[in-house]
Amino acid sequence: MTKGYWVAHVDVTDPSVYEEYKAANAAPFAKFGARFLVRGAPQEQVEGQCRARTVVIEFPSLQAARDCYFSPEYQAAKALRDPVSTGDTVIIEGYETP
Repeated sequence: MTKGYWVAHVDVTDPSVYEEYKAANAAPFAKFGARFLVRGAPQEQVEGQCRARTVVIEFPSLQAARDCYFSPEYQAAKALRDPVSTGDTVIIEGYETP
């Protein structure tokens, strides 16, 4: 089964509230098998434009990635994040080598 990923680029205006979002998203991420590959580590911008924080989350399938994002649990966590951040998020299917 091909894995699914969230790739997010985020600017945060209130780090303390963002920490509340991170605590709130733990349950839905565990429920849908999420695994962080990148979580706001220092980054080097080499082309184009990007936001200050990059997050890459792996899910066991594309469907699990979608189900997590649209779940009531994640949407409740997202409601904490929305007022204190600006971001771009994509859900994308992984690539399996033949």
